[in-house]
Amino acid sequence: MEVIHSLEINIPFFIPLCVFIFGAIWGSFLNVCIYRIPEERSIISPPSSCHCGKRIPFYLNLPIVAWFILKGKAACCEEKLSFRYPLVEALTGALFVFSWLTHEPLVALLGMVFIAILIAATFIDLDHMIIPDVFSIGGMFVGVIVSIAVPQLHGFSQVGIEAHWYGGIESILGLFVGTSIIYWIATLGEIILKKPAMGEGDVKFLAAIGAFTGWQGALFALFGGAFIGTLIILPFMLIQQLRKPKEPMLQELPFGPFLALGAIVYFLWLNNFVDAYFAQIVDIFTL
Repeated sequence: MEVIHSLEINIPFFIPLCVFIFGAIWGSFLNVCIYRIPEERSIISPPSSCHCGKRIPFYLNLPIVAWFILKGKAACCEEKLSFRYPLVEALTGALFVFSWLTHEPLVALLGMVFIAILIAATFIDLDHMIIPDVFSIGGMFVGVIVSIAVPQLHGFSQVGIEAHWYGGIESILGLFVGTSIIYWIATLGEIILKKPAMGEGDVKFLAAIGAFTGWQGALFALFGGAFIGTLIILPFMLIQQLRKPKEPMLQELPFGPFLALGAIVYFLWLNNFVDAYFAQIVDIFTL
C-alpha cells in the first residue's frame, strides 16, 4: 500500500495507465467469451484465430492498437473485423480505471471482476437475447463469496467476524430483493401485455447484480438503468420514426444491458448518494 501511495503522489498517471492496459487485456479475453460462450465453445482452446481458421500471432493480437494497425481487416484473409473488438477492450480498460479511482484497492479489484461480468453479459444479450448462466448464476455465487470475504464491498469497514457476517447478509439480501422485484414486474408485465415481458435471464442477472451491490444497487440497476436507457434509446427511436415513419418501432429489446448500465453507474459513481437516499426512506418508515 505504501508503494502504491508513493506512486500515486510522484507519478499520478502511472497506476491508472497500468490499470487501463490491464483492463484492455481483459477486454480482449472478454471478446473471446462474448463470441464463444453462446456457441458453447471453449474459451481456452483453440487459441485466438481468424474466421478463416488461421491462428492470430501475438503481435497482431494486441488490445485496441492491433485493430487500428490492421485498419480493421484480418492480416491473413483481409476479412473485415468488427469495431466492437477495440470498443470492448477500451471500454473495459476505462471502467477498470474508474473502479480504481473511485474505490480502495481491494474493493476496486473486486469491482473489476463485477464489471467484467456486466460487460460480457451485456454484449452477449445484445447479440443473442440471452444471458448465460455462467454470468448470472455464477455471478450470484461469486458476489456472495466475495461479499463475505471482503465486507468493505458493502461499506462495512470494521474488523472482525461480525463485518464478514454483515457483508454476507447484505449480499444475500440484495440477491433476493433483485430476484423478487424483477420477477413480479415481469409477471405483471406478462399479464398486461399478454406476452413475456422479461426473460428468466434478466431475473437471474439482477440477482447477481444484487449480490455484488446489495439491495440498494439492485433497485437502482432496475429502475435507474431503465430510466437511463430510455433517455439514450428514445432519441434514436424518434429519429427512426421521422426518417422512416412506415417502418415499425422496435418491438423487442434486451433488458440486460440496461441492468448492467444501472449497476455500473451505481457502483462507480452514485452508490453513496443512492445509499443515503434509501437510508432516509428507511428512517421515515421506522420512526
